[in-house]
Amino acid sequence: MGQRSRKRDRTEPPPAAVTAEPEPRAAHRSRSEERNAAVRATLVPLAAGERPWAIKIGAFLAAASGLSQLVLFAAGVKLKLAGTDPKAAPTIVFAAVMLACAVGVWYLRYWAVLGLMALVGITVATFALALIKAATVLGAVIALAVIAGGGLLFYKLVRVLSRIQMPTPPTRS
Repeated sequence: MGQRSRKRDRTEPPPAAVTAEPEPRAAHRSRSEERNAAVRATLVPLAAGERPWAIKIGAFLAAASGLSQLVLFAAGVKLKLAGTDPKAAPTIVFAAVMLACAVGVWYLRYWAVLGLMALVGITVATFALALIKAATVLGAVIALAVIAGGGLLFYKLVRVLSRIQMPTPPTRS
């Protein structure tokens, strides 16, 4: 019984203990998966013409942002950032994007609601960082109000976005 008896012949199948795959768990779902499934079961797609309050407020804020940007620029209000003069092209592009977002949100377009949520999230994060440097009580109150209002709007838009039917991609033939 030398070394040759210890080595396994390459043509032999490996021992059963090595090839046995672990048994799959018996359909065990975590509590969070069960909660998610229960919430998904309660979601009903938005009815034709149904616009939750979060959609109305989001569309209004996007339209107000775009229109106010155009009106202030046309009125000659100059907001200097970092010593630069405002230019017409970026102002018009921003206003056009915000107005397109407002129209898309109003018509419940998935991409528009998702884009608005991204803008709201960025705004909330910016004001949270501004809260760190708030020098006055008024500055802190304004930052907290934007954080609370934006956070609530973001939270409500998540539910609305889950009820909007995501467009199906075209099939490839």
